[in-house]
Amino acid sequence: MPIGGFVVHTKPENTEKVIEYLKKFNEIEVYSHDEKGNIVVVIETELSDQMDALVDKIRRENENILAVSVAYLHYEDEVEKIERGEYVPERFRQKKRRN
Repeated sequence: MPIGGFVVHTKPENTEKVIEYLKKFNEIEVYSHDEKGNIVVVIETELSDQMDALVDKIRRENENILAVSVAYLHYEDEVEKIERGEYVPERFRQKKRRN
């Protein structure tokens, strides 16, 4: 199960609106924010493809979100699935097709 720490960037005046939006997602936990519009969140999903899709979704759907920066990623469980041949992340399937 991948777990990632992210900083969601917004304008300071939109911080509370963005926090309320982020709290609607079960996969996202809001930890902290500052007066500059930086919101610290942790995202936990079943697969990395789901995490990628969720980050893309929140960036696209909320015009108050300026950027989403990754602080850390932990994929240990998923790496084990990949090693056993049980899972291939979408980004790797796409690279294979190009070769």
